[in-house]
Amino acid sequence: MLYDAHGRPLEYVRLAITDRCNLRCFYCMPEEGIKYMPKHELLSCEEMLRLVGILAGLGVRKVRLTGGEPFVRRDLVPFMERLAALPGIDDLSLTTNGVLTAPHVPALARMGVKAVNLSLDTLDRQRFCEITRRDELPQVMRTFYALLDAGIQVKINAVVMDGRNIQDLVPLAELSRGLPVEVRFIEEMPFNGGSHVATPESLPWNHRRIRQHLEAHLGDLVPAYTATGATASEYTIAGHQGRVGIIAAYSRTFCGTCNRLRLTAEGGIKTCLYDQGVLDVRALLRGGATDTAIAEALASAFYHRAANGFEAESQRPVHQLNFESMATIGG
Repeated sequence: MLYDAHGRPLEYVRLAITDRCNLRCFYCMPEEGIKYMPKHELLSCEEMLRLVGILAGLGVRKVRLTGGEPFVRRDLVPFMERLAALPGIDDLSLTTNGVLTAPHVPALARMGVKAVNLSLDTLDRQRFCEITRRDELPQVMRTFYALLDAGIQVKINAVVMDGRNIQDLVPLAELSRGLPVEVRFIEEMPFNGGSHVATPESLPWNHRRIRQHLEAHLGDLVPAYTATGATASEYTIAGHQGRVGIIAAYSRTFCGTCNRLRLTAEGGIKTCLYDQGVLDVRALLRGGATDTAIAEALASAFYHRAANGFEAESQRPVHQLNFESMATIGG
């Protein structure tokens, strides 16, 4: 297994297979959307399969597919079937907004997908429209129940936004009362394709305030076992079948056990969400590099990664005042 200079292992890759999305969530991108990459600049399925095979040789065992929205890519399911068959990959999961997912749930179950993270910031249809700029909540809920019926583990990801969905935190958490789901509340981050939203110190709803709010309405949040490398602090609540989680994504409290890297849709390697990208693997793949050379480049990039998100952010160019859209990184 490969370790970085801070003793953290490489076990997990988040693979963005497209930068396109069928929603326009205001915290992710401007209303007019973002400038998408031309198709020929995105990694092909063959290139991604080759790269994941190399990563498996370096110790990666878990792959999570992200976007944009993965199901915007029409060849997603056949690609996932091939990915699941790669030697060494024993945990295949994905993150989706759920709009196009429901018809594909049986195929996900057949290929052994273990978990699906479902992005859902509100259960109110009007607020869903305001946040995503699309009227798609019924389709998302259809996916939610289809996943549960198929026995696939569901984790809901809800971004906590001051003045936008605070009234939704408790109703979302209540889903865990009668259902075997984990509802995870995420600090808002600056990856909106625009300006910096706040500093961690000035963030209106940080992880501490989110927990206090939930406990004020639901009772004690009892810390539960959390796997090494997990981003969420997980909690049980008396009388609840499922769990809630809180992800300090902007406070960056979990960097010390981070075991992942990200591959953007155009082939950029990010060893931290907050870095600007540390390796152009597409250039290596298309430039005739051998698997050994690519493995060595990946190992070097991972070994030299920043100690935490604050260090990674400080290494971004001074002139870069804005952060890219999360859709271009991989959610």
